[in-house]
Amino acid sequence: MQRAAVFDVDGTLVDTNHLHVTTWWEALRQAGHRVPMHAVHRAIGLGSDDLVAHLLGDDRDRDQDDELSAAHKALYGQYFDRLPALQDAGRLLRRLDRDGWRVVLATSAGGAELSALRRAISADDAIMATASADDVTEGKPAPEPVEHALELAGVPAEHAVFVGDTVWDMRAGSRAGVRCVGVLCGGIPRSDLEEAGAQAIYDDPAHLLASLADSPLA
Repeated sequence: MQRAAVFDVDGTLVDTNHLHVTTWWEALRQAGHRVPMHAVHRAIGLGSDDLVAHLLGDDRDRDQDDELSAAHKALYGQYFDRLPALQDAGRLLRRLDRDGWRVVLATSAGGAELSALRRAISADDAIMATASADDVTEGKPAPEPVEHALELAGVPAEHAVFVGDTVWDMRAGSRAGVRCVGVLCGGIPRSDLEEAGAQAIYDDPAHLLASLADSPLA
């Protein structure tokens, strides 16, 4: 039976969460919204529309949503040529590929942003497919991104593991019926990831790679 290793990207394989925090905070500030950075951080991992709704609430001026998203995209786009992969991210994906796992990315990024993230990871030879924001109607914490990744891999949920760094990742993976592995490099506390469904937790890709033999990805 084939196995699938599904990975979130931002904060899991590429060290971008705090860039997203800063650029979302600035986009919100420019539009007149004072949102503390810690609140923005907890919302990272949601798609743009859901993130804005989560931070500003249902009584916000929804006509601003597209402008906020565009402002964030423009600010974050300044970093596309220097996004830093987390240590051993590419090595981890290549090792899993060699071990017979079908490696699939499941991310709320799309278009040029996703291309920049893949360049940073530099492991396209190990990535079988990508389920991006362009491919689904509902983002995390809905299970659709993970379910779509499993469809691309041709693997049932019981033979898959999802690795992510946010509570939104853990909830999406749990709802899709896969085993969930959390990493702490996105800045979310261990207890929050465990409560959201993480069955094992590692510091970062390097720690997971070093611990593969005793992990859900053994």
